[in-house]
Amino acid sequence: MISDEQRAQLEHVREMLQVRMKDKPRRYEHSLGVARTCARLAQAYDVDEFEAVLAGLVHDWDKVVDDHELLTRAAQYGVNVVGSPTAAVGLLHGPVAAHELPHIFPGISDRVCQAVARHTLGALDMTPLDMVVFVADAIEPGRYGDYAERLRAFVGNAALEELFFQTFAQGLVYVISTGRYLYPTAIDIYNSYAAKR
Repeated sequence: MISDEQRAQLEHVREMLQVRMKDKPRRYEHSLGVARTCARLAQAYDVDEFEAVLAGLVHDWDKVVDDHELLTRAAQYGVNVVGSPTAAVGLLHGPVAAHELPHIFPGISDRVCQAVARHTLGALDMTPLDMVVFVADAIEPGRYGDYAERLRAFVGNAALEELFFQTFAQGLVYVISTGRYLYPTAIDIYNSYAAKR
């Protein structure tokens, strides 16, 4: 349950996000969709709703930053990049934002920042909050296609870890089928969760 004080905090964050993304209205709408989906998933899987919605709102905070600046900031913050930083630049907005958000929103929890960092790459030890944000990014209402509908049908009908696994696997299928760069840790993450099934 989100308190009145927390709702006020979320509204403040939403207002700041709207200003930050004024030139990217579709990105802003996506972020709102992810936040709403995070709320639904948090309720279904007993995850802190406030933290889930907050992470959903700010998960793409640095998606408005150009590639060169993202690479510069990643190097400045010591973001660990496996493989080619240039090839992975599309995935760096999460880890980079995780370093910046505590300075922009004092008091934001490490859990929220970690979920933001992990929404692009995943991790071997995803927390429930991490999984909620990762899944919400893939199934928010603005995502279309059979894959999104299939994953949405899992919500509340499958364990959160299984929903994450299915979402992660679908992401790998997309990356491979479109000939994009596959981040080197992806196979290890996939195999780790596949072995748990």
